[in-house]
Amino acid sequence: MSGARFALVAGGGTAGHLQPALAIAEALVDAGHDRGTIEFVGSERGQDRATLEGRGFPFTLLPGRGIVRSLSLRDLLRNLGSLWELGIAVVGGFRVMARARPRVVVSVGGYASLAASLAAVLRRVPLVLVNVDAVPGATNRLFGRFARASATGWEGTPLPRAVVTGTPVRPEIAAVRRGPEDRRSARRLLGLPEDRPTVAVFGGSLGARSINDAAAALAERWSGRGDRSIYHIVGRRDWERYEGRAAGAGGRGGSANGVLSVTRVPYEERMAAVYSAADVVVCRSGAMTVAELAVAGVPSILVPLPGAPGDHQTANARVLEAAGATVVLADADCHGDALAEELDLLLADPCALDAMGRAAASLGRRDAAAAGARVVEACARSVPGEGAA
Repeated sequence: MSGARFALVAGGGTAGHLQPALAIAEALVDAGHDRGTIEFVGSERGQDRATLEGRGFPFTLLPGRGIVRSLSLRDLLRNLGSLWELGIAVVGGFRVMARARPRVVVSVGGYASLAASLAAVLRRVPLVLVNVDAVPGATNRLFGRFARASATGWEGTPLPRAVVTGTPVRPEIAAVRRGPEDRRSARRLLGLPEDRPTVAVFGGSLGARSINDAAAALAERWSGRGDRSIYHIVGRRDWERYEGRAAGAGGRGGSANGVLSVTRVPYEERMAAVYSAADVVVCRSGAMTVAELAVAGVPSILVPLPGAPGDHQTANARVLEAAGATVVLADADCHGDALAEELDLLLADPCALDAMGRAAASLGRRDAAAAGARVVEACARSVPGEGAA
């Protein structure tokens, strides 16, 4: 389909960018806009094509990759290639803008959004930034001063004309319930004992080595605890290290008296069940994870990824910590003894855990996608005409 679009949604390359972009696009469809008038501008690298195909939205993929912060000869040569691809992407972004003539451009951040954002600024098309981390990414910092509005996930995000909309999460996460029967049902689904306090541990689809090592040490320390259960999502990268002992200390979901129940899996698509089943979660503090913990109302121990750009994972974790919804544990301090100490304190006080869950839920917004879509529509109405000049 060619001709004028209502919106270009620019960004991608990672799930953290694609999920909010898709959620806002679907909310625009719910508000009455035809799918064919909402076009995605994403990255040739990453999962954009696989994610967008079959959803009914037109999309254009541009080349590009991030700049490596290193002065080694290999990385300098790689960065020269990245700059060349960026130049090609900028030209492609202007071509897309000239063809699509959108009423508004929505940037969800990342390098895939840079070309379309630049074209929007130069062609004076309203630009809306979507920023789901507590600190802005590099692209959003660059274009913040030019944006008509910045839809942010959290209060205090330092962007001009910020409107706190919350971070859109998947519908199944927004539907999570954590009442006693919901908890038992989710544990049955995951093959866990229904009557044991449960700790869920994960570090993303690939996994996190420090968290995985700490979880394994925790299982050894708790091996004689017949009143505890661990659900450990190892991640694909480290799975071979654990596959041979996947049954864990107490068997895969085992519930023998006097023995810890440990279940290890390489990957888990049923995250709604994990959030419902767990008394507490141990994980990284990426934007989407933190938003899901808040919406689902799950107490947590957050271990920010060291070296993340702008230290955004620590900033994300501090938002929940300030509300009393999490305990923040530095990656360097994430080991079995430290986890056991923190978890023993939390699991010994169900009332405190309940308060942490309520604090998390107070930060979550189940209507974040609709709120973001309303900001986009308002900016599209802020100038007359059907598209760019």
